[in-house]
Amino acid sequence: MASICPKCHQELEEDAVCCATLEHTWKCSRCGKVTEQIVAPYGRCHMCGGEVSIVEPYPVLEGEAALLVEDALRFELEMYQFYRMARERAIDASQKALFEQMYLKEQDHIDALEGRYHIHLPPGLLDRPAAQQEFLAGWIFEGIDPAARSGARGLYECALRMERRTRDFFQARAREFPAGPQQEICRELAAEEEEHVAILEGELAQLDVARPTGT
Repeated sequence: MASICPKCHQELEEDAVCCATLEHTWKCSRCGKVTEQIVAPYGRCHMCGGEVSIVEPYPVLEGEAALLVEDALRFELEMYQFYRMARERAIDASQKALFEQMYLKEQDHIDALEGRYHIHLPPGLLDRPAAQQEFLAGWIFEGIDPAARSGARGLYECALRMERRTRDFFQARAREFPAGPQQEICRELAAEEEEHVAILEGELAQLDVARPTGT
């Protein structure tokens, strides 16, 4: 009996296999981290080691749930712009590479949020005009001199504060809701930011290891 492939929507003959790389949505029962991939190694979350299971994709969100995702997209957009500007100001090649990695992660995260929750940013919003970027940079990086010895730490600490702010925001919102879809969305969004926090904390630790004694 013929069927329809759930990914490419082509009609299949009986016993045919199509789109064998169809991704699933996996969710950690412990921290709420959501990933879209084919399989989950060892059935465990790569962030906390909690057990993961396949969940059904979200329907189109409305009301409070939609507002939560809009908040998340706003925070992601802010971090995306921050990392782009930080990459331009970093003077060390490894710092530039890290900030490029982070802003690309934010871009991927924005794409994932839009696809997962069916809420989209207006086209072109990721690319701010140069004049707007200079205005934002003058405010965000005030007091941080990337050329100074403490410059790298200043950039990392600023990024870490912003990532923690977003994580803490959604952790607090999760506590406001009873068990249900809104609480789960908040847990998922907080878990995404926890991953970024861990990366930056690791970079700061490496910076301390590399710093000469007495500086």
